[in-house]
Amino acid sequence: MKKMWGGRFSKKTDLLTDDFNSSISFDQRLYKQDITGSIAHARMLGKQNIIDPRESKLIIQTLEEILLDIEAGTIEFSVEMEDIHMNVEAILTERIGDIGKKLHTGRSRNDQVATDMRLYVKDIAKDSKSLIGKLAATLLDLAQEHTDTIMPGYTHLQRAQPITFAHHLMAYVEMFKRDMIRMEQVRAMADTLPLGSGALATTTYPLDRESVAAELDFSAVSLNSLDGVSDRDFCVDFLEAAAVLMMHLSRFSEEIILWCSSEFNFVTLDDAFSTGSSIMPQKKNPDIAELVRGKTGRVYGDLMGFLTTMKGIPLAYNKDMQEDKEPVFDAYDTIKICVITFAKMVKTMTVNKTVMKTAAAGGFSNATDAADWLVKHGIAFRDAHEIIGKLVFYGLEHKKSLDELTLEEYKSVSPVFDETIYEAIDLTVCVNQRNIIGGPAKARVEQAIAFNREWLKQN
Repeated sequence: MKKMWGGRFSKKTDLLTDDFNSSISFDQRLYKQDITGSIAHARMLGKQNIIDPRESKLIIQTLEEILLDIEAGTIEFSVEMEDIHMNVEAILTERIGDIGKKLHTGRSRNDQVATDMRLYVKDIAKDSKSLIGKLAATLLDLAQEHTDTIMPGYTHLQRAQPITFAHHLMAYVEMFKRDMIRMEQVRAMADTLPLGSGALATTTYPLDRESVAAELDFSAVSLNSLDGVSDRDFCVDFLEAAAVLMMHLSRFSEEIILWCSSEFNFVTLDDAFSTGSSIMPQKKNPDIAELVRGKTGRVYGDLMGFLTTMKGIPLAYNKDMQEDKEPVFDAYDTIKICVITFAKMVKTMTVNKTVMKTAAAGGFSNATDAADWLVKHGIAFRDAHEIIGKLVFYGLEHKKSLDELTLEEYKSVSPVFDETIYEAIDLTVCVNQRNIIGGPAKARVEQAIAFNREWLKQN
């Protein structure tokens, strides 16, 4: 098959060159964006009388038919045609003859592929945001069920202070809200039309770039043709947003892996989202959470690999930029399956409330509240800290929690104590007295749940 750019060459390219140079094996995914962009370009060419308006209509009609045929699976792409752009143009020309060759008037594959990728990134950023929103909504539903479920909060993976499971889940809701905002920012960064930049220096044809931008739903056109064809920041932006999302999923996965272990036993994963061992019949493994944690490194690799590709490229377009597609495709595919599967896993897991509360009671997580009780009774905080520290040491020696110590044992360390200390260190009281914005008190968590439900509706 003759190359569309073959006029300057006197011999065929080596078959290995064809394979190495071709991107159709992966960029065929861009068929819809490519044809949509071509239809808008053809319409503009006709309106501007750069080509005959009747020919423009024929090109548009045929491109629409090609789109339907691709989606029906009746078209086979050619490696010799290198990429999705030339494959579509070759099919168009095969169907309507020389008129099809006029489609490429006033554009280059350089601004064409940049347009396709921007359209694609806008689409996947929107879809990713929607998927993250559904995950956040799942967590809100789960949090609503557990506003009274007390568990230990941790620092340094050591039991620190009592919170509720709902409060813990809401921390991840905040993370995923930021991920949604990042995806919206990705769409904004991709929302500039490069078509019309040509190969690097625009064109002599009187293109109406604004009309193309309007048809393709771009809010602006690029103001520098060199940057228009060579900018891939929006790809980096998507990969960065995907990497941060995976970081959040990985942190959550790590906690679930710990929680479903025998040592914690805070949650039990549903059989549908667990696997067994080929040799140990008792095993129930959290493979979904482990895979999400593992795939985080994969998405980090997509980001770092493409950043490295871009770092030494001079203006304007270079073939290196063909490497933008596979990391973006891979990152999108990865976060999509991870978010969907993770949401189902979390939704179906069983929360072992009694175990969580026992862990909170047994780890002296109410020690700060005991110190606060002393402060409210006139003891300086540093002195109160030391007094409670001595009581914790005593409790460890005698295998007693703070609520199991007798009043005499309390008074042996400080005469200030009276029977009201027991109410102050009750775990439910400890949680609900933290009744300020951002706190774990049931009322505050319920307010946060309501606020975030509305936020998700608005976003």
